Amino acid sequence: MNYTKNSDVFLKNIANRLQIQILFATFANKSFSRTIGMKATDQTIQQIDRALRKTAEKFPPTDEASVMTDIHVRVTQESGELMTFDDDNNELTRCVVEQWIDNKDDDFYDAVAACLHSRIVKQKEMLENLSILRPYSFVLEDDDCETIQELYVVDNDVAIIAPLSMDCFESDLDDFLDNLLKS
Repeated sequence: MNYTKNSDVFLKNIANRLQIQILFATFANKSFSRTIGMKATDQTIQQIDRALRKTAEKFPPTDEASVMTDIHVRVTQESGELMTFDDDNNELTRCVVEQWIDNKDDDFYDAVAACLHSRIVKQKEMLENLSILRPYSFVLEDDDCETIQELYVVDNDVAIIAPLSMDCFESDLDDFLDNLLKS
């Protein structure tokens, strides 16, 4: 009985997540994102690519995915650290991106999100074949472990590949989520 209740909750959570992803995918065709000022150096790109490869090595492709997790990409503005974690907060890899050390730009996390997103898209074939149960996401977090943005979602039916700025839809999205959670 308890197993059935947990299964129902699990399936409802997945259904809710997919409905939200569909909403985001609907708006993805519109260009709401703004231009970001910081251009990544070649060294920054190499460091990000290496961190993504190291993360992928922790979940080598297999016939049967057995791990259920998201990939949390944590960036610390002060130290320039880029770290990846699983849902249990186990560190997968870490590096320092020199270009990000002590960066005081107000749009720092927007610029980092755009850079990370572009590198994930470039390596999407590798990152979509991890031994992780679908759907799973790459989520950008700040140094306080607060979610900044969902960078990329891997799923069989839905693909969200563009970071979105949904500020103009905040109240509509809140209403949508309230109605969704009530059903």
